[in-house]
Formats: sequence, structure tokens, C-alpha cells
Amino acid sequence: MSGSNSSVPGSGASLEPGAPLSFTVHSMPAPAMADDVVRRTSSGRLKMFIVLLVCAAPVVASYFTYFVIRPEGRTNYSELIDPLRPIPAALPLTDLQGGAVAAQTLKGQWLLVVVSGGACNARCERYLWLQRQLRETLGREKERVDKVWLIDDAATPRSATLEAIAGATVLRVPRDALAQWLAPAPQHALEQHLYIVDPLGNWMMRVPADPEPAKLKRDVEKLLRASAGWDKPGR
Repeated sequence: MSGSNSSVPGSGASLEPGAPLSFTVHSMPAPAMADDVVRRTSSGRLKMFIVLLVCAAPVVASYFTYFVIRPEGRTNYSELIDPLRPIPAALPLTDLQGGAVAAQTLKGQWLLVVVSGGACNARCERYLWLQRQLRETLGREKERVDKVWLIDDAATPRSATLEAIAGATVLRVPRDALAQWLAPAPQHALEQHLYIVDPLGNWMMRVPADPEPAKLKRDVEKLLRASAGWDKPGR
């Protein structure tokens, strides 16, 4: 209204026509607040790292005890893979009906893996038999071990073969993709070995070609004993 003075409520300052405007900065973030945010972030990351370390400690300790300390010396029959090779998350696995299977579903159990074509030659049949017999001889510990047959071609397995390995996990995977995870010993082919995978999904041992069943069983039993503190039956 003409002739009246305007003022900012609560400021006590009048706004006369033509008078310069002024602004007051009431507060700015204190440097101490920024430092506190940084400290909290660092503290959170440290706590997360400690949790992960605690979770992994039993696994690391069991491997260290079995493969490094070992007072009786190096007695493992199978070849230790160093470093361990985790199962690729994108490994293109499918079931026999063509349905996609996530690689992560193989985690949670010790795996004894056979690799071959679907036609399954004499060596494949022998390895599947050995796989089955070895698991049965483990007694109550057998529930911690799964049988896996990875078929690396498009051939259809015989019904008799599938019936003989009832309870095994049978999956297809392209051979070139599988080679990104498993590998044979020099001068050998992929299907000449069995492969041992730990419950975390790490390929950690390669069984010699044409293995001796008794020696292979000792390897598996030692692994089960070394992991008894952290590995339980079932996925």
C-alpha cells in the first residue's frame, strides 16, 4: 500500500523504496560434520569387511590346515588348484530339457564332477560308476557330496545311463564356456579327469586321469574332515 513500510517478518528491517537488499547467511555446514560423515562411512566399510572376514575365516583356516600345515606332509593324491577357480556366475548351464540353470545353484555342497559328451563312452561310464560308488562309501557323510555330470555337447544320454546315476545333477554346458572354469592337466583332455569343487563353488582339485579309487576316497574324506566345522549337508 502507498505510504506504508514493508518489512521481512521477524527481521525488524524495513524495506524502503530504493534501499539495497542484504542477505544474511545464518549457518553453513561445519567441517566437523563432513568429517563425521567420512568417519561413519569408513567405519561402515570396515565393519562389513570384518563380517566377511569372519564368515570366510573357517574356510581359509581349514584349507590352510589341510594344505599348508599338514604335519604328515603332502599326502593329497589329487592336484590342488592354486589359486582356486570360482564357478563363473555367467556359466551357461541348462538342464536336459533346455531350461536355463543358474551356476550359483551348484554351491552349497562338495561336488564330484564328471565331464563328457552325452553319448558317454567307456571312460565316462567308468567315471560315473566311480563317482556313484565313492559317494556311497562315505556313509553318513555322503549327504555333503553331490554327483554332477556336465555334458559338453548336444548328444542325448542313454536312458540306461541316466537310470544308473539316479540322483545325480546332469547339466549341459558348451565346451568352450566350460573351459573358462575347468581345465585338464597338460597333454590331457577335459574328460580324462574328475574335478572336485568346494561348497563355495571353487574348483579346487583335479583328480588324476584313470584314478585309483582308494586314493581318491582318502582325498575326499580328508576334505570332509577339514571342512566339518563350516560345511553342513544340504544346499
